Parts: sequence; C-alpha cells; structure tokens
Amino acid sequence: MDRILIALDTSTAKEALSLADRLRGAVGGFKIGHQLFTAVGPEIVRTLVSKGDRLFLDLKYHDIPNTVAGAVQSAAELGVWMLNVHASGGAAMLQAARAAADRAAERHGRRPLLIAVTVLTSLDAAALAGIGIDETPLDHAVRLAELARREGCDGVVASPQEAAAIRRACGTDFLVVTPGIRGAAAERDDQARTMTPADAIRAGSSYLVIGRPVTGAQNPRDAAERIAEALAISP
Repeated sequence: MDRILIALDTSTAKEALSLADRLRGAVGGFKIGHQLFTAVGPEIVRTLVSKGDRLFLDLKYHDIPNTVAGAVQSAAELGVWMLNVHASGGAAMLQAARAAADRAAERHGRRPLLIAVTVLTSLDAAALAGIGIDETPLDHAVRLAELARREGCDGVVASPQEAAAIRRACGTDFLVVTPGIRGAAAERDDQARTMTPADAIRAGSSYLVIGRPVTGAQNPRDAAERIAEALAISP
C-alpha cells in the first residue's frame, strides 16, 4: 500500500479532495501534477498536507539553476514529501536543487525527497531520435540516473522498463519512482513504456505512480486495494 501514489489529475480542487478522501488509508500518498496545480494553485497542496497526506509535487522543474533552486525552496515550504526536477537540466541545476532542499531541512527540520526525471514514459526510441538523442530510452535513462545520483538526488522518475537497469547502476538505496503503470489488459493510451504493478515492483520500482487504472475505475478504492493485494502476494 505505501508504495502506491495516486495521481490526482483533475481540474478542480473538489474532485481532487473527493478522490483523496475516498482513497486515504488505501494508498501511500498522492501526486499533484501540472493539470491540478495550474488549475487551483498551491492551496490544494497545503490542504492535503494538513490532512497528513504524503504529497509528491510532480512539476518537473527544468530551468536555469537559480530559478530551479527558488522553485524547490517554495515547494519545500509547502510541506511536500517529494518533488522532481528534470535530470536533463544538467549537473549545475541538480546541484542547485539539492542545495535548496538542504536549506529547507535547516529551516524547517525536514527535506523533501528530490527526484530527477529521466525519460518521459510517452517517449520511445523514435521520439528520442526526433529530438536529436541517439540512444535507446534504456541507455538514456540509465545515463541520466547516474548523473542524478552523482549530484545528490534521492532517486529518479523512470519507466518501469528501466527500473532494473537503474537499480543495477545506482544501487539499492536509490529510489526509482515509476509512472506508466497499467493493468495486464489495459490500453497503453499515451504511455509508450508500461508495465503491470507487480512486474514493476519485481523490476526494482520503489514507488508506483498510478492514475487512470485507479482514478478512472468505477470504484477507485476497490481498484487501489486490489493493486495493493496483488503487490502483497507478489514474490
């Protein structure tokens, strides 16, 4: 259960809070991304944090180091448990993000987990080639994960298909947060590199970010509990 993070990809605070209320206690936390944050702003983060929820702020900061440092500091002050930046922002940006997270710990007694995005799960080899990257998604993700680890990140966001290779390259204490989680018979929709929850955990995922398989279900809590049960019995 603790390894399941539900994506609150809604357009209103009312919808997000309703989902969180239905799922609280059945999952390990919630993810707030661009759609909800842009629609309603940081108050939704404060509200859920005040309820004791673990919040993963998924805004994928990618800018010059000083700008990213300021964003990380602001996110930390909201009380988020985890936040992310793009590993492709480079070493200096990652260093600035980690330094800002450390300053938050000095001021507030807690430091959010800093996670670096490697290769978006919507991208395949052809899409990478289209933006001038002559590597497979696997090789590119591992290279960016190694960079993130060197520069002090706690882990990465990566496809479950890269989890095992990242685990081998970066060690057992490095977090691998994986979106692209789908049921065995599910449509991939806009995700190109997917895996079932149990297979992702076996591959080395630390946390599973799950959206539509739970939030789009007729009974979201029942769907989340079935996933948690499958993980509990998975060898």
